[in-house]
Amino acid sequence: MTVLGGGLALSGCGAAFSAKTDPNGPLAPRIAALVDANRHYPRWTDFPTAPQDLPPPTQIAANVRSLEGKGAALGGEVSRIEWTLDDAEALAARTRAQVGAVPTSPDSLQTADDIEALAQSLRDRAKAPPPIDRRPNP
Repeated sequence: MTVLGGGLALSGCGAAFSAKTDPNGPLAPRIAALVDANRHYPRWTDFPTAPQDLPPPTQIAANVRSLEGKGAALGGEVSRIEWTLDDAEALAARTRAQVGAVPTSPDSLQTADDIEALAQSLRDRAKAPPPIDRRPNP
């Protein structure tokens, strides 16, 4: 019963989207010509053909198994690495020194207040001049 009700509801919506053209309108001949020219589009010949040089499913499965095996081997190699950090403070100090050695752009030194002040000065400069008095002089 639900399927029948859903079908009836959808069929009612279909009528709302059906194209209606005034047969006496100025565009009616052009619309009819476009509809007639494209009435049978798309055709199966317009679709690309299926590829013929695909590997067989067994070869794809073998490739997947090979990749999974290589991933597991890589995971094993990573797990054997000793991930130790002897002196975190020394690493932090070296990192700060490396970052401090790189020159900083003056633009990145601006604070949010500096940027807002610049934006406000540009807004103030962008105001239109007062209107010209166009009344005739007596």
